[in-house]
Amino acid sequence: MSTIRDVAKLANVSVATVSRVINANGYVNENTKQKVEEAIKQLNYRPNDVARSLFNGRSKMIALFVPDIQNPFFPELARAVEDMANSRGYTFILCNTDNNNQKEIDYLQALLQKSIDGFIFVSSTIKAEQIENINVPIVAMDRKISPELVSVTVDNRDGARQAVEYLQSIGCKRIGHICGPENVSSSRNRLQGYLDVVKKEDWLTSDFVQVGDHSIQGGLVAAMELLQKNPDIDGIFAANDLMAVGVLKAAEQLGIRVPEQLSVIGFDNTEPGKVTTPQLTTINQPIYDIGKRAAELLIQQIETPDSGIESVIYNVELIVRGSTKPLQS
Repeated sequence: MSTIRDVAKLANVSVATVSRVINANGYVNENTKQKVEEAIKQLNYRPNDVARSLFNGRSKMIALFVPDIQNPFFPELARAVEDMANSRGYTFILCNTDNNNQKEIDYLQALLQKSIDGFIFVSSTIKAEQIENINVPIVAMDRKISPELVSVTVDNRDGARQAVEYLQSIGCKRIGHICGPENVSSSRNRLQGYLDVVKKEDWLTSDFVQVGDHSIQGGLVAAMELLQKNPDIDGIFAANDLMAVGVLKAAEQLGIRVPEQLSVIGFDNTEPGKVTTPQLTTINQPIYDIGKRAAELLIQQIETPDSGIESVIYNVELIVRGSTKPLQS
């Protein structure tokens, strides 16, 4: 295997000159640069990543932490981050944390030892004090970690309001909500959006809100409890599509017709809701754009640390499909 010294010898230049060409760092006249590039090509030389990172202080690696890679929302985010990272010459590392704080810390420590350039976190378990002394850029995505940390999210509260107001507009009189875990900021905001719309209704009790775990099974269990405690519920807003699919399954088991007797709305606009029968009405968030923007902001912080980056909040929109009744004329 060829070394940088072999390249320098063939091009008749110093090792330092070869390093400047490889890392695009410092001035090298055009003729010398061409000689070095021809020698690299002739020898099929591949620069050592560790040596390169020692030279320029960067590994050209970024990592994305997600809580559950089996949830179809996160692979869509990951694809966008990976595409953007690759287009900018960065290696992408995906870490599935299982909502486990110790696993997050273990990944952090291991990657910092490998001179990682930055992190994107989707996390509800990492604590702000656990990352405040990390000396590489961090971007929070989908969920906020602390007000001081740059984040890329959507207007979850407004999306929830859109969902519940639409259920009211099609004639639903008693609307239940299946929220996500309390420690997830997006879940709290979606619950608040639901309450913004129904908080003055005389029928509202704590029985109209059940907690799920963002899975189909969690949605099914929560929906069974909702519908058995409150058989007059005629609309359910679930905090993500997987739980909304669980609602459809619960309705089927209970002999409740969707949408004739029960209208159902999810959140995310992921693939599972597009293949159910009926297809799922949902709140669309621009998943790919979120991932792409988070990667852009992270790389911007890496390459221009003093650029004054601000958090981003995307708008969401209602996508109407077959799980809700038609609008009343």
